Amino acid sequence: MSAARVETRTSRAVANIRSQIKRNRQNEKRRVRNKSVRSEMRTRSKRAVEAIESGDGGGEALRLAIKRIDKAAAKGIIHKNQAANRKSRLMKRAAAAE
Repeated sequence: MSAARVETRTSRAVANIRSQIKRNRQNEKRRVRNKSVRSEMRTRSKRAVEAIESGDGGGEALRLAIKRIDKAAAKGIIHKNQAANRKSRLMKRAAAAE
């Protein structure tokens, strides 16, 4: 086991088919990776909202948030329509603040 595996889910049923055991390992790695990408996306979005509400305009923070949302959609972590909705809400907030 590698040191990079920080968290794992405990499951009750253990697969006894070799391909399913491998699939479970792959799914766990992907879940942890996706979790970090989603977390980063949410953090950037929150920072952009805070910057917009503080009156800075949030130009740089907004740009970084949109970049993270686009990356998550490109990787398939969120759906492209979900990405469009998130960006739309951010831009609507930015426009209302100006």
